[in-house]
Amino acid sequence: METLVLEKHADFLRDFRGDTVHPSTMELFDQLGLLDQLLKLPHNKVDRIRARVAGRFIEVADFKRLKTPAPFIAMMPQWDLLDFVADMAKRYPTFRLMMSSEATGIVADEAGRVAGVTLADGRTISADLVIAADGRRSILRKEAELPLEEIGAPMDVFWFRVPKHREEETFGVFENGRIIVLIDRGDYWQCAFVFPKGEGERARARPIEEFRDELSTAVPLLAEGIGQIASWGDVKLLSVALDRLTCWHKPGLLAIGDAAHAMSPIGGVGINLAVQDAVAAANILAGPMAEGEAPDPLLARVQERRWKPTARIQGLQKIAQDNIIAPLVSGKSDLTKPPLPLRLFNKLPFLRWIPARVIGLGFARERIECPDAFGLD
Repeated sequence: METLVLEKHADFLRDFRGDTVHPSTMELFDQLGLLDQLLKLPHNKVDRIRARVAGRFIEVADFKRLKTPAPFIAMMPQWDLLDFVADMAKRYPTFRLMMSSEATGIVADEAGRVAGVTLADGRTISADLVIAADGRRSILRKEAELPLEEIGAPMDVFWFRVPKHREEETFGVFENGRIIVLIDRGDYWQCAFVFPKGEGERARARPIEEFRDELSTAVPLLAEGIGQIASWGDVKLLSVALDRLTCWHKPGLLAIGDAAHAMSPIGGVGINLAVQDAVAAANILAGPMAEGEAPDPLLARVQERRWKPTARIQGLQKIAQDNIIAPLVSGKSDLTKPPLPLRLFNKLPFLRWIPARVIGLGFARERIECPDAFGLD
């Protein structure tokens, strides 16, 4: 079956993309016989998650307890991951990737069925099925007028890098009025500073020195490298969204990934859920379409298969937002010590398997069911 992927940019080199490759995604590469090759790419392993809550360190998740081929999160530049996927896909004669090809609209036939897309340069590309995987600000889902449910998020995030000057593992700081996450990327920290939604411009109005001082006070290990944040230009604003389409499809078009359900950054699960959507779509659609069947009657099955796993993760993210993040970043929390459920993680280590299982493997994870027509796997 002919497959064409359109990429807006000339390359995949976008900074501050989600860089987490979870165990659920690495299971899929293992099924394809590609896991060893994937892990030859530069990456850092995160096999546990720790948090400093009200001044006390809590080990929240232990991925080493998972029975899976890669029991850790691989922190891998997403451009490397996407280049790898593209290179593996190019082995198939029916696959094409067009770079610098932005889809800006949909083309409908006389009956109103989506029959292709228009590109920014004016070209039109016809297709038996259009997969909208163009992100949380999806142009294609807007053009298709698919119904969007806003769940909402109480925070936005400043995203920046600070050089590392001593070894330390990934961890988060949770205190009244402050949430900061430090992700170990080898020779630097990838940092997230969480603040109330919509206050980014107000925060940027203060001198960058004040921001650096706040970071150094809250996390002293950042102090030695904090001078690398020379101006607010070194700090990226990420607007957090949590939403989902109530219908992911219409005749001729299916939305998946962030285009179907924007995820909060909590747990770093977004790209991994998108991969699960893609596998479910391939399992349901590839065989029948290769045999000449019309895809439209099958599109609802993709949403049905992925709806509950997605809604459950979003539900947990909403609970965390409302009960942990919003009170802390607003400064209205009375947090003076870690809550009892968190303290139990230190006293009863086997409990760390639960968040590791949810974050690392999710719910109802997919297996690749459609056969390789060319015998390359």
